[in-house]
Amino acid sequence: MLYILPLLLVAAAALYFFVFREPEARTTAHPDGWHAVLLKEVDFYKKLKNKDKKRFRNRMMFFLEETYVESIGFELEELDKILVAASAVIPVFRFKEWHYTNLSGVIIYPENFNKDLGFDEGHPDRMIGGMVGNGAYENQMILSRSSLYHGFSNNSDKHNTGVHEFVHLLDKVDGETDGVPERLLQQSYVIPWINLMHKEMEAIDNNKSDIRKYGGTNQAEFFAVAAEYFFSRPKLLKRKHPELYKMLSMCFDPEHNKAG
Repeated sequence: MLYILPLLLVAAAALYFFVFREPEARTTAHPDGWHAVLLKEVDFYKKLKNKDKKRFRNRMMFFLEETYVESIGFELEELDKILVAASAVIPVFRFKEWHYTNLSGVIIYPENFNKDLGFDEGHPDRMIGGMVGNGAYENQMILSRSSLYHGFSNNSDKHNTGVHEFVHLLDKVDGETDGVPERLLQQSYVIPWINLMHKEMEAIDNNKSDIRKYGGTNQAEFFAVAAEYFFSRPKLLKRKHPELYKMLSMCFDPEHNKAG
């Protein structure tokens, strides 16, 4: 019994430290290697000013404190966690603060998986690179490692699976994944946004758009695909789709919204 009291005191102190310490205290402990890796792997990070780079790493750290990342079929590496956290931070980086309250964990398969959430090399339907779970997988995100990596290694195709799935989570915050991010857009812009989406989706269906074909599937996929384009090739999007660029800026950059 003499040994139990000190152990309880230590446990209580640890609990107090992790639960009640100020958020700022957690931001000074990022791994030293993150900066170099992010410069190499994440174009969005590379273009930030130095003070914003530090804030980006802080936001990654917060995300990884709140969200578990695990792998199935391979041993998880530091780069896997870095790219997942970067995918989470990119869409919300211009927000003063954001917590993914509708996400508890991210599961990563080595390659694309099938609709039954299985990884089977012989499965004919192993085509999914990422998805936001529902039902038994509610509050989970499932990603393909190869798709996650491809999104950061090739910006020219305007495709980033990680960013795409986290944008779905932002869309889902208002209760529906419907391509209308009511928590991000002022109410007066909702109808113009819906009209613009349908105009752009029609152009995709008629092969008159450089927006990825998958964006014509439905409103939710259009929003996520357009967001990938916005974060991967912002200058090109602004030149080719100025109205869409302006609307997405309102969604993802509140300061831009105030300035407008």
